[in-house]
Amino acid sequence: MNLLTTLEGSMMEGFLPAGWDLAKIDACCSHPAAAIDERQPWWNPDFELVRCGDTADFDVMMGHEIASAIRRTRDQGRPAAMILPVGPMGMYRWAVYFLKEWNVSCDHVHGFNMDEWSDRHGATLPADNPGAFQHAMEGAFYGALGSRTVPAAQRWFATPDRLPHYAERIGELKAKGAELIVIFGIGRVCHIAFWEPHFAAEYKSVDEWKAATHRLGAKLHPLTIEQNALTSFKSRTTLVPAFANTIGPGLFLQADRIIGGADGIFDRGMQWQGASLWTTLRYGPDPWIPSSFMPTLAGRLFYHHALAGPLAPELN
Repeated sequence: MNLLTTLEGSMMEGFLPAGWDLAKIDACCSHPAAAIDERQPWWNPDFELVRCGDTADFDVMMGHEIASAIRRTRDQGRPAAMILPVGPMGMYRWAVYFLKEWNVSCDHVHGFNMDEWSDRHGATLPADNPGAFQHAMEGAFYGALGSRTVPAAQRWFATPDRLPHYAERIGELKAKGAELIVIFGIGRVCHIAFWEPHFAAEYKSVDEWKAATHRLGAKLHPLTIEQNALTSFKSRTTLVPAFANTIGPGLFLQADRIIGGADGIFDRGMQWQGASLWTTLRYGPDPWIPSSFMPTLAGRLFYHHALAGPLAPELN
């Protein structure tokens, strides 16, 4: 007996995204851990999974990947347009460390925060609010870089006056030879940024869905809210906004290279991200699973080894 056989008449009925094929998701999650990197037909030839031994390794390895992309584009003499997440976060400390060690300036970098908490109309938290993503980025990355930092005029945050202009600005940068690098985590409901699965119902075709560049005041799924309560707000659900401004697939699917991360491990063997990771890798591209498109892009996805499972009950 499981959710698949007890859904009808339960409080879960109508709670999960309507377009989810639960049997398919369950099948995605049923493989042994050793099978996680078996290549699928829709994966980009230059998409690579990178196993990390623990959270400390994850932070260092992903930080090194970010710093290397910044150094590489600088050595190539081209701008770097970087779409940046607030979560995962530990990699920024190491990205800063490597860039300082290598004496690499970031004045060629243009940073675009992928999302920000908002109200239903798109109004965001003040930049100095401790819960604001802008506050987190200024402290963990831009401020920490010191004299090598990204110029203030090249830092873009997902406020209602700036987010609608991301696509135009990134297009201008790419016309000048910029590489678009999308850094991301995978949400509990397989979102990228705060582009939620239930948005798929609003589009007539996959191509129309793929063209959407952003959304102001996006309505978040309850599992997204609870994920953030656990990971960012010390379980205090009442502090988590129910809406956010976010980029859409019209931006994150334009990446020249992706740097992804999945490190959703708690203490005592508990985790929240294994099913999301396996579904991302095995479901196949589908707007109801936004993260399922990421393996179609070139780049790397770093993951904590424990997320590979096996995803089976553990009573302890």
